[in-house]
Formats: sequence, C-alpha cells, structure tokens
Amino acid sequence: MNAAPADQIRLLDVQALDARLQQLAHKRKSLPEHAEIETLGKDLTQLRDLLVAAQTEESDCAREQTKAEQDVDQVRQRATRDQQRLDSGAVTSPKDLSSLQHEIASLAKRQGDLEEIVLEVMERRESAQARVAELTERVASVQAKTDDAVARRDAAFQEIDGESASVTKEREVVAASVPADLLKLYDRLRVQGGGVGAAKLYARTCQGCRQELAITELSEIRAAAPDKIVRCENCARILVRTSESGL
Repeated sequence: MNAAPADQIRLLDVQALDARLQQLAHKRKSLPEHAEIETLGKDLTQLRDLLVAAQTEESDCAREQTKAEQDVDQVRQRATRDQQRLDSGAVTSPKDLSSLQHEIASLAKRQGDLEEIVLEVMERRESAQARVAELTERVASVQAKTDDAVARRDAAFQEIDGESASVTKEREVVAASVPADLLKLYDRLRVQGGGVGAAKLYARTCQGCRQELAITELSEIRAAAPDKIVRCENCARILVRTSESGL
C-alpha cells in the first residue's frame, strides 16, 4: 500500500487524537468518585437496613406499650369498681367481704406488675427511638456525602464528555483527509494493537512498541519509497517516517 508522506503524517495526528480519546475514556472510567460512591452506597444500604430494623423495633415496642397500658387500665377500672362496692356497704357477708378485699389486693399486685412491664417497655421504646434518631441522622449524613460525590462525578463527566466531543469532531475532520484504504488499515491495526495503529519511527525506534529496529529492517525502510507504507516487524503497526527517524 502506498500513501503520500503528508497523508502518513496526518495519520499520526489521527493516532494522537485517538490516544486522547482513549485517555479520556479511561479517565472517565477511573474517576475516584466511582469508588467513593460505591463505598458510600454500601454504607447507606447497611445503615438503611439498620434503620428499618430499629423502626420495626420501635413500632413493636409502641404496640406492646399500648397493650400493656390497656391491661393496666382494665385492672385499674376493675379495682375501682371493687373498691366502690366495698365502700358502698352493699356487701355485708363476711365471706363476700373477705373475697372482695382479697380480689382488690390481688388486683393491686397485678396492677403493680403490669405497670412495671409498661415501664420496661417504655425504656426499650425510648432506646429504640434514640437508635432510630441516631441512624436517621447517619443516613442523612451519608446520603449528603453520596449526593456530593455524585455531583462531583457528574461535573467531571460533563467536562470529560465535552472534551471528548470536541476531540471526536476534530478526529473526524483529520481522518477525512486520510485516504480511505490507509485509514481502514490503521483502524484495523489500532483495534489489534490495543489502541495504537500507527507510530512514529523516532531515532530508529518504533514508538508503538518502543523496540529499536534491527539494522536489516532499517536498511529496508531506508530503501523504501517515501510513499510506501512500512510496518514494524515487532508490533506490525504502521511506521511513519519523519526527519527524526534516524534513517
């Protein structure tokens, strides 16, 4: 394949723009915010799970407290009724009086036991409420950090994508000036060569694989016509000759 030396030089311009696009893609993929957001996301998931558990515990305690308070109220009402009967003098039988007094005493003990249960449940509920408040604050804090990291990532995306769009347009313009067959070969080699399809021959060294060319290879390149497309024997990339090639 042959191509004018100027076209080969422009191929290096295309390669430089492709290298910049590759750098920008790598930069976009490896932003530190990615790892930060991932870590914060894991923390946020864990905290939210803990918050749900704490809220569930608080809700359970609330129901338990309501039930215990209702039990206390029922015992209190029954004891009040019994005391009123006792005070009214309506019960005159010694046996009935003794039974009523015993029931009032039993209800008093029962009420005391239930009130202790209420206090114990209230303590657990207050502890759960404190835990809910703490976790809610921690979730909000981590969410704020996540939002900040996402905003920084998106701002970096916007900057990188803006430059990528500009470089892509420039690449289209430069590539349009390169012969189609040469560009096709370059694109194929670029895919095979990890993003590099053409390299400058500088000081007898291929800038694609960084290998110094053998004397016989240099002699062949030196003897080749200026418009002949030459390839590196080591990496098979297109070698572009310039005044700095050392030929």
